[in-house]
Amino acid sequence: MAKLEMKRISVYALKKDNAKILDLLQRASVIEVRDHFEEDDVFQRTDMSTHQAQFEKDRNACEQALEALNAYAPEKKGLFASLEGKEAVSVEEFSSLTDSRLETMNGAHKIIALSKQIAETKAAKVKPLNQIEALVPWMNFDIAMDFKGTEKTTAFTGYYPEEYTTDTLAAKIKEARPELDFYLEIISASKQMTCVFLLCLNEDSSEMEDALRMTGFTRNTILLDKKPVEAKEELLIQAEEMDREILALQEELVTYTDRRKQLQHMADYCAANAEKFGVLGRLVHSKSTFVISGYVPAKHTDALINALNDKFDVYVEVEEADGDDVPVLLQNNAFSSPAEGVLESYSLPGKGEIDPTSIMSVFYYVFFGLMLADAFYGAIMFFVCFILTKKYKNMSPGLYKNLKLFMFCGISTCFWGIMFGGYFGDVVTVIAKVFFNTDFTIPAVWFVPLNDPMRMLMFSFVLGLIHLFIGLGIKGYQLIKNSGIKDFIYDVIFWFALLIGLIIMLLPSEIFASIAGSPINIPAVIVKIGQGLAIIGALGIIITNGRSSRNWGKRLMKGAYELYGISGWLSDVLSYSRLMALGLASGVIASVFNQMGSMGGSSIFGAIVFVIVFLVGHALNLGINLLGSYVHTNRLQFVEFFGKFYEGGGEAFKPFASNTKYIQVKEETK
Repeated sequence: MAKLEMKRISVYALKKDNAKILDLLQRASVIEVRDHFEEDDVFQRTDMSTHQAQFEKDRNACEQALEALNAYAPEKKGLFASLEGKEAVSVEEFSSLTDSRLETMNGAHKIIALSKQIAETKAAKVKPLNQIEALVPWMNFDIAMDFKGTEKTTAFTGYYPEEYTTDTLAAKIKEARPELDFYLEIISASKQMTCVFLLCLNEDSSEMEDALRMTGFTRNTILLDKKPVEAKEELLIQAEEMDREILALQEELVTYTDRRKQLQHMADYCAANAEKFGVLGRLVHSKSTFVISGYVPAKHTDALINALNDKFDVYVEVEEADGDDVPVLLQNNAFSSPAEGVLESYSLPGKGEIDPTSIMSVFYYVFFGLMLADAFYGAIMFFVCFILTKKYKNMSPGLYKNLKLFMFCGISTCFWGIMFGGYFGDVVTVIAKVFFNTDFTIPAVWFVPLNDPMRMLMFSFVLGLIHLFIGLGIKGYQLIKNSGIKDFIYDVIFWFALLIGLIIMLLPSEIFASIAGSPINIPAVIVKIGQGLAIIGALGIIITNGRSSRNWGKRLMKGAYELYGISGWLSDVLSYSRLMALGLASGVIASVFNQMGSMGGSSIFGAIVFVIVFLVGHALNLGINLLGSYVHTNRLQFVEFFGKFYEGGGEAFKPFASNTKYIQVKEETK
């Protein structure tokens, strides 16, 4: 349970060594650079935005080229490729990328150009395809689409947005202009469109155009100098030529697949250098010196100072880190560290707060196991996560922690499964009865929750109270550490007195006896002590929790409002009933699938049905309840536990490092 102590560090060095020193600090990845020094007459900052922007531009070009390669020549990866982690390269190999930068970037730009050509050609191909689609209703038209008429006649080619026959359309036009003579031909007709060709005398063209407009006619926009059939053939040829061009461009682009790794390395190289120039632009320089400052974990201070002194002429100044902006870095043992991600997803500890990961992790594993509570489910979780962590050594730290988290949750699930007799639900009993005609079961070490749910409910409430009381106790520790003994008494001791007193009063009551299933006899003197504690606690809360106000009326009202928070405690305790609910749900669903599988009887066919239902059903049950257990275990930590003492708000430690995507730079150890 620890937040690593941070030190404020300032490094004064010769300006000629700034690039090499930054390389060393970037590889060390232990210092978070901060702008602790302001510009003055001597020290100024140098604008490095141009260099940074160029590296960012090259990185983006490499990423675009990789996207193009992945689109047209996907990299073949195994099922567990994401677990393999980044490729390890030495410092020398990483530094040598400078020499191949020009060649690599030329290749990246060529790939990007080919990708753009492919995209442009595909876009251009849409035009002839759309024209072919537009020509389909005109395939029976035996005249060029742009035909306007003869020496004495005017032609109208177009369509109506509804279905007509020759007679009905001619009648409609005659109704608009009875005096006109014309030739009308329906080229095609459907419910959506009727394509027509109309011919009239030149002297009637103006009136005919008015008549057509009145009847809903729209002129044809396809003005080709060929018959529709001939135009379609030419357009198909154009589309085929474009297909061949696209194929040739794709084949040329695929020839660059052997540069994928080179592009990945260069993308990371440019990203690291962009970050380095970003830091360089924040440093203050004089004519011959520069200063870099920031925060470093105290345990790395000596090693960092020695590394700098061994290679450079530097002066290093280390101070105590104080202030609200000091970054937070957690350090816990192997058992608790996997739960750090859970805490980080909520918020890192703020100033004056402890790291609750160690305590939280114990409850996290216990609660998760209770919600799933099946020995075989737990064993599957443990062995899968254990094998993956041992086989894939280079996986990312975050993924490794998550697998370790579920591995420990698997151990807890297995333990509670044994305690409650859960082995794929009741599969042992079902198999023994259906296929071997015998009554055999593996007894629970403690009890079976399905047979005694109230006992499980009471156990869940007890665990919840312990969880909440520890949270309140942590609040007391933080108050003693930061504020003093008075706040500890006012905000913690009085609440403990009230809650313990109420619990003592509740235990011998009929309400509790009906819930627990049996009465609990407590000596009257103990009950009186409980009543006294409850009264002292309630009065103490009312009198002291509004102490920020000088007006006694307001103080008592605020205190009474704080006392109303006892209802929140009740709802918090009831929230732990989900431990029972999810545990029962997991067991019931598992038993249902076992019963469904056994419906085929003891025949060979029945055995096959049982295996299929068993595998599918338990896979679904495990997946659904894994998700449910994870979500609700997080909720019990975030809402109930943290709500008693934790505010968070800490800023994560972000070291100056080579934040690479594809490779991991490793220094050789001698």
